[in-house]
Amino acid sequence: SIPTEIGQLQSASVLLQKNKFYNSSKPAPLSLCKLRSGVKEFDLVNDTELCPIERNALVDFYDSAKGSEWTNVIKNDVPWLDEYESCCGWYGVTCDDDMNHVIELNLANNGLSGRLSASIGKLTFIEKLDLSDNDIK
Repeated sequence: SIPTEIGQLQSASVLLQKNKFYNSSKPAPLSLCKLRSGVKEFDLVNDTELCPIERNALVDFYDSAKGSEWTNVIKNDVPWLDEYESCCGWYGVTCDDDMNHVIELNLANNGLSGRLSASIGKLTFIEKLDLSDNDIK
């Protein structure tokens, strides 16, 4: 797998195409996929196997709904925005049996505020979205 530390390379272009990262069961570090830590470019950012669309959408949602202020963000010792874990292990997120697609997002009464990100529309397999009893605008 791709080491998290690569995401800490300030102002760097990270070019890793044509390597053997696809045999890993873990996605690329979140900091690389979302260019969160100062990396200027990551050539595999659009590779949905390494940077899953639904995980990226949930990160956008987390940021816009002020996730750092939520009541609950940890499930089975896995926090939201974990560098390597699938978003299927995040609090309030339920995935299908193959653990490939988000089918439920239940963050009712969880201290959400801010705004509802349009990226939530990228959760195209969702069957239940419960964000009730929060302060989203």
